[in-house]
Amino acid sequence: MRAQSLKPQHKTMAHDAFIDCGWGRLYFAQTFDRLDDVVEALRQEMPQQRDIAFYLRDPHVALSKAPQELFLDPSHTYRLDLHTYQPAVRRFRGFHIRRLSHRSDIAEINRIYAARNMVQVDPSFFWDRRDSRSLTYYVAQDDESGALVGTVTGVNHYQAYHDPERGASLWCLAVDPQSPYPGIGEALVRRLAEHFQARGNAYMDLSVMHDNEQAIALYEKLGFQRLPFFALKNKNSINEKLFAGPSFDANFNPYALIIVNEARRRGIHVDVLDAENGYFRLSFGGRSVICRESLTELTSAIAMSRCADKMVTRRLLGAANIRVPAQQQAALNPDRNADFLHEHGAIVVKPRHGEQGRGVSVNITDAAHLEQAVEAARRVDDHVLLEEYFDGIDLRIIVIGFKLVAAAIRRPAAIIGDGSSTIEALIKAQSRRRMAATNGESRIPIDQETERTIRNGGFELSTILPAKKQLFVRKTANLHTGGTLHDVTDRLHPHLCQAAITCAKTIDIPVVGVDMIVKSPSEPDYIVIEANERPGLANHEPQPTAERFIDLLFPHSLPTDLKLSKDIGGGS
Repeated sequence: MRAQSLKPQHKTMAHDAFIDCGWGRLYFAQTFDRLDDVVEALRQEMPQQRDIAFYLRDPHVALSKAPQELFLDPSHTYRLDLHTYQPAVRRFRGFHIRRLSHRSDIAEINRIYAARNMVQVDPSFFWDRRDSRSLTYYVAQDDESGALVGTVTGVNHYQAYHDPERGASLWCLAVDPQSPYPGIGEALVRRLAEHFQARGNAYMDLSVMHDNEQAIALYEKLGFQRLPFFALKNKNSINEKLFAGPSFDANFNPYALIIVNEARRRGIHVDVLDAENGYFRLSFGGRSVICRESLTELTSAIAMSRCADKMVTRRLLGAANIRVPAQQQAALNPDRNADFLHEHGAIVVKPRHGEQGRGVSVNITDAAHLEQAVEAARRVDDHVLLEEYFDGIDLRIIVIGFKLVAAAIRRPAAIIGDGSSTIEALIKAQSRRRMAATNGESRIPIDQETERTIRNGGFELSTILPAKKQLFVRKTANLHTGGTLHDVTDRLHPHLCQAAITCAKTIDIPVVGVDMIVKSPSEPDYIVIEANERPGLANHEPQPTAERFIDLLFPHSLPTDLKLSKDIGGGS
């Protein structure tokens, strides 16, 4: 791939140079003689792209030339000196780093981009440039499943525009937020640094959001030094989060925030009523709706009571020919509870009224654990349910306005051994990663249920888990207890879709999360275990859950592009 320029090419350093990165053009602003030309180049940005003018001189002057169109990116620039960089001694386990080499890699890269709210790239762009000297793509691949769990892009400045300093830069560092492996980001950064070091590049730069403390800590640990370089971007819908001013991020949880941000993008007024508990009022065109996260005034008290009471939910759904498990209320007499357990072999114990997996114990198979589980559930609600247990895949389906919006497999919290750490230490490390990936919403509690699950697997908290051994440490797949979500909307069987919609209509609730146990999301067999009247709409990327929610509330509001960017190390 030859260096590109807005003017004729020269054998010496190109002037007005740029490189197309797929997500947009990266302009090397220091090669422009006139700031007016930088501004004009950014004005040529294509729809759904995100152009960047990097290494900007006199940023205050450039900004003054088009203050309504452009803004200074609130990111820091960091540089790694490749002359002094030393490769890692640490060995990374569970995954390996390789170049982009298969067409199937491209869909996986875009899946990770979508999970990180980054601009996705045309597959043909990736494939046509897989052997480019200017652009380099690395991916991290799970050793067991073969799935990609991370990616990074490198730009060789010498190949792009004959840079006399022989620089390079890192862009689009993204790690799958559901991956259980530590060190993926570090391994990708190091591999790219070693790639450029071997090719004689002098340094590797990157741009990182000023408040991305986790990424900044990694870069500084690796020896990156901060430099006073700046980037100029367009005020487009993709970048809106970066220039629109303060939001409510400091108070709202992700489930309220995803709705609030979508409302603000459409010009809908937001009044904060109780940020700690997720209450807000949305107003547009004379209409006003009070929400608590995804629960709104459109949901009647009758519908909410039906959905909140798990026994009523099951009775109504069963009458509508929806497949539901056998169920009874836990008795004070342990013998009656043991009879239900004996009849079904394995059961679930859960509070009659509850949410977020609190007090739920799954796959109870003996009387002693049954009574412990009943006591745990009674700490959440005096009324406890015993329910027939089904082994299978946990599926969450989001229905809004009685239409399918998203479907995702929910996997319980799991850890992977490294051969040297105890199970307790691995849980704590994985919990920290889950909290970082979900803004503190997902963590793995070390409690009675976690200890029971570990013992059922033949281990104790103090056991050193063998290298590459995967251990599920919870039976429930709730996000709040460390579970992960994996989108399967595009391969959902029509019978499962119809069953979820029937559930929503039976309970008569406009926004609902239907929980099923299935053999596979692409097969028709299912059991509905629960309906959630306040489902979390976050973490269902790339499905437009917030957009469809606002469509339901304000059908005449004008939607804007939902693709936001989170710079995970910069770029796209």
